[in-house]
Amino acid sequence: MKTQNYQNHRKFYPPHHFILLPLLMILQVYGIYKIWDDAANQLIWILFSTVIFLILYLAIMTRQHYAIGLQNRIVRLEFRQRYYEIFSKRSDEVHDKLSFGQIAALRFADDEEFKELLYKALNENVSGDEIKKSVRNWRPDNERI
Repeated sequence: MKTQNYQNHRKFYPPHHFILLPLLMILQVYGIYKIWDDAANQLIWILFSTVIFLILYLAIMTRQHYAIGLQNRIVRLEFRQRYYEIFSKRSDEVHDKLSFGQIAALRFADDEEFKELLYKALNENVSGDEIKKSVRNWRPDNERI
């Protein structure tokens, strides 16, 4: 596996992103085309296109909703644990001052950079993307969903 960094840290699930979604999009385009091409069965093609659109929408939203919701909870828990390990105190006060984007970005920094970037996030309100771009020693997250 390649060493993870800012440019390649996003992850895809091939069956979903490269098979199911493209297939549904092709069926959607075909159904819309057939609405005008097959006037005799226009209502059937409208129904077909509507059903395919709903399946496509549900496939995107359901997968994203569960995966992102669970992942966000885990990232927050990892931040709390790591903060406790580094500073030997609870993170409640600090955690509440940070946005989720900042918390998520801090997980890519090693422990020394974590302290420095946490200070910047709290005092200079740098964005999560700016935090990720500032990381010099990238800690990969190879288990991301």
